[in-house]
Amino acid sequence: MKKATSKEIIFIYNANSGVRNAVLDSMHKVFSPSTYECKLCDITYGVISENRTWKKFRQNSPHKMVFLHKDEFAKQYASKFGYKFEFPIVLVAGDNGLEVLITTQELNELKTSQGLIRLLKERI
Repeated sequence: MKKATSKEIIFIYNANSGVRNAVLDSMHKVFSPSTYECKLCDITYGVISENRTWKKFRQNSPHKMVFLHKDEFAKQYASKFGYKFEFPIVLVAGDNGLEVLITTQELNELKTSQGLIRLLKERI
């Protein structure tokens, strides 16, 4: 992966937007965490609220961070540019369009928000 040269980092969750989906995702995290399909959601949010370590990092970052659910990403980017990605994923908006900053596989291997923060610091 290449270093981010842009200040806009786009995080895309492997979940759809909306209150109903948020409730279902929270229930899934509680009752069947091993089959939950969004590691990005899992390490940045608990069942109810944002992870404290992650929130502090996010709030103190000099980079613009955009957070989208996969349906929101599809509406904002996919139809316009024809991007096709697996989710979750972290992208960076650069001069050449969207580039992968952290792959789905890398996210799925992370265990903690500290791991995500370390990886981001290495690449931005």
